[in-house]
Parts: sequence; C-alpha cells; structure tokens
Amino acid sequence: MTPHTTLLRNGAIYDGSGSPPTTADIAIAGDRISAIGDLRDHSAATSIDLDGLAVAPGFINMLSWATESLIEDGRSMSDIKQGVTLEVMGEGTSMGPLSDEMKRRRDTILSTADIQYDIEWTTLGEYLEFLERRGVATNVASFVGSATLRIHAAGYDDRPVTESEMGEMRRLLREALREGAMGMSAALIYPPATYQSTEELIELCAVVAEYGGMYITHLRSEGAQFHEALDELIHIMRATGVSGEIYHLKAAGAANWHKMDEVIARVEAARAEGLPLTADMYTYPYSGTGLASCIPAWAHDGGFDAMISRLKDAELRERIKREMALPSHQWENMFEENGPNGIMLAGFAKKELRKYQGMWLSEVMAERGTTAADTAIDLLIEDNSRIFSLYFSMSEDNLRKQVQRPWVSFCSDAGSIATEGAFLSYHPHPRAYGSFARVIGKYVRDEGLLRLEDAVRRLSGFAADNLKLKDRGYLKPGYFADIAIFDPARVQDHSVPGDPHQYSEGMAHVFVNGTQVLRDGEHTGNLPGRVLRGPGWARA
Repeated sequence: MTPHTTLLRNGAIYDGSGSPPTTADIAIAGDRISAIGDLRDHSAATSIDLDGLAVAPGFINMLSWATESLIEDGRSMSDIKQGVTLEVMGEGTSMGPLSDEMKRRRDTILSTADIQYDIEWTTLGEYLEFLERRGVATNVASFVGSATLRIHAAGYDDRPVTESEMGEMRRLLREALREGAMGMSAALIYPPATYQSTEELIELCAVVAEYGGMYITHLRSEGAQFHEALDELIHIMRATGVSGEIYHLKAAGAANWHKMDEVIARVEAARAEGLPLTADMYTYPYSGTGLASCIPAWAHDGGFDAMISRLKDAELRERIKREMALPSHQWENMFEENGPNGIMLAGFAKKELRKYQGMWLSEVMAERGTTAADTAIDLLIEDNSRIFSLYFSMSEDNLRKQVQRPWVSFCSDAGSIATEGAFLSYHPHPRAYGSFARVIGKYVRDEGLLRLEDAVRRLSGFAADNLKLKDRGYLKPGYFADIAIFDPARVQDHSVPGDPHQYSEGMAHVFVNGTQVLRDGEHTGNLPGRVLRGPGWARA
C-alpha cells in the first residue's frame, strides 16, 4: 500500500452523499484519499488534529467567472477561502474556440478589472491547459458557450445562421466536447445568443447529447417570460435527450416574484417525468451584469461597437430610450424592471469615471442633471464598456424557497478574486467573496432551512454527479483528495455592496488533489489545480 502523506484526525466527516456525519480520520496518499476510519495506528509525514471540525468534499462552483481572474492571480483567493476546489466556467461565452478576429476584438468576456494578458490559445482545451501550466489553486473546467460558437461562425448579426454556418458551429462544438468541455452553455438574454432560435439550440444540443454532456442555460427570460423560457428549456431537453440545468435560478423584478412557485412546480414535474433537469443559484437577492443589458436587444446587432454607434445616433437614441421605459416580452428589460433606484454602478473601464462606483444610477443622474435613461446611455458611451452593475431585483423569500430544493446546487457567478492588486479597480458583486459561505452560515446555521449534510451534498457530490465527474465530489477511498475543512459555527460572509472586498471566514484547511492550499485560514501558495474534463473527452 502506498504510504500516507497526510492524516486528518478526528473530524466530523460529511462525505457528500447527504448522510449524517461520522467521526473518523482521513488519510491522503499523493493526490487521493487512501483510507477513512479509525486510523490511530496509521502514520504519515503530516498529521493534523481537526478536533471535531467539519470535513467535506471540496465545493464545486457551478458558474464561475474566474476565466480572467485566474490568469491574474492563480491562488483563487476568494473561493479557496470558502472551500471551493473546482471552478466551472463558461456561461454563454467561453475562452475558446477563438478566431483571429475574436482574439483581436476581445469582446466575448465581461472584464471589469485592470487585467492584461496575451491570448496564447485558440481552442477551449488549450485555454484550460494554459491555466494549468500557469498554475492555479483550484481545479478548472468549462462549458463551451453557444454565443462563442455563433460569433466564430456567423459574427454578431441578428439573423438566422446559414446551413454552412450551422455546420461549422457543430464542428466547433464537437471539437470542444472532445477536448473535455462539460457540455454547452447559453446565456439567452445577451446578444448574440438572444438571436439564437429554439431550433438552432436543438441542433446544437443534439450534438451535446451524443457526447453525454450537459446543456446549461441562462434562461431567455427571468422576468416577463419566465414560464415560457423554462418551457423552452424543457422542450429542448425532450427533443434531444440532453441533460439540462438552469443557471442562477431567479425571478427578476417584483412583478415576477410570484412566478417562482410555478417554476419550481414545473421543474419538479419534469423531474418526476424522468427529465434530468437541475438548477444552480447564488445566495444574494441582487444580480450583477453589464449596464449595457438595459439597452434593447436589437440595438446590439453587429456587436458592442455597433451598439455604441446607435447610442450616438440622435434618432436611434430616442427610440432606445422609449423602449427602455416600457415593459417588454421581446427582451429582458432590466432597466424597466429595476429602475434607477435599483441599479448600482460597480465597474468602469476609465479611471475618471470610477468615482461613480458604488453609487446608485439615481444618484449619478441627480449629480449630472440628466434623466435615468440619458445617464445610462451617456455613461456607456463615455466609458466605452458594458459597465458592470448590480441589479436589486430579487426576493429573499424566493431565495429561501430555492435553497431548500434538493435539485439546486450553488455558484458565485463571479470571478475568484483577491483583496489586492488589479481587483481593487472595481466593485465586485459580494457573491465573489461570500456565496458559498452564506449557504452554510446563513441558510444552514442561522436560518435552519437545511441540514449541513444536505448543503454539503449539493455543494459537492450532487454537482459532481451532474457534471459526470469521475472520482470527485465525495470523501471515499480512491477518490481525489479535494477536501474542505471548516468550523460550521464560524463560517460567515462579510462582503457587502458598499464594501465588497472582504473575505469570508471559518474555512480552516483546504486540500486540492492532495496538496494543502489553505492552512489555518491562510493560503499556502501551492497551485495544484488541474483541468477536469467532461464525458466527451473519454469518447474522443
């Protein structure tokens, strides 16, 4: 038997299955768990007495935007300090496949920090391997974005794809799946994915199903057309046999909060029918995306630069302002849903505009003496970026309902960042620092909405099973030693919208592939993360 390298003694073992905890020791040999049980007669080079701390499989971030933050800082500080050992990236867009034009435009990622890097890859697999070579603390995986495929094959235009373009998208999709993409993602409120029809998505999801991957999607609407958007996902799953997941489940806008009960009922009916439908969520009642999402979808036709040109055109600007003021079933109107008192500006590209970070749009319009719509449009033109913003549009009561559903896992929908360097150039959503800590601190300990063993299952084993990961997500002999060790009484998030750059606390030790990355709450500097690949890779 391979000698143990590390012994974790006297921990409360939550194995990821949802079973109640047991007190036991865990032995690690190399990158794997070598034994679990009463190991008092065993020895190892390193031994840590856990004195009853909770021991869980490392947590899985089902929607991570660490695509660029890990290039800047591979330590993955904000997530490691919450016990995350796998970043699953690629919501709607992915870091590959990229054409030469896409590399030049660098227009597929919502970058908000002062992060500079050369694009040294072309395919999605090459990007993930680039991260591993560079050194990352967490494991990394990614979906391939439907918008990335469409931009590569057909650009940013609002039109159906041609037969040859669809053929190219299928080819690129197969390549990404064979390289290890977890499946395909879509973010259907953001152009050009907005322009993708249900039929186009069905053609692509049929390929995903061939490779055993998942179709994971930001629904086409989380507001006025919430029910219809869910029906579209279920229709795609039935038509193709693909497994499906809803990104960051939520009902946006007070007028739509009541729809969550029906959405939950429809998901559970689909699951009872046998459809492999799941969801994930972050644990805050406000979202975060670009201020450009307040602009009607048609105005994005042709890409970001084309949108800015339309905003500068006096006649088109007036049309855009009129549409911003009205509820719509044709696009997700986040401006009308939230209003200027519900939108907080958080990330500007230009330093002279960063004085507005942390301010409500209503405060900026008052300072400038312009209307809310004019203020938003002027800022987009002046900053020449999408301007990351927070939208206070969700119901805490709905979050409580969602957090209790056994088919919901968890995510940050954010980068994994640090309280230093380039990350201080913008105000991130607090979910970057606290989404996972809130599951344990707020919803398990403080509100008692679920048992700790249930929370751990959905943070680890449940998510690993959905992704079809091999030897991950559970504490079992022979499984990879991705382990989070914490004090349930101390786990607490601290990041808030006005003061976001604050780490969560309560996580004591974290191991990734058997290597200790967090020791007594402090990062060791070790970067043992690896690329994890989806089921299509094994079939290549």
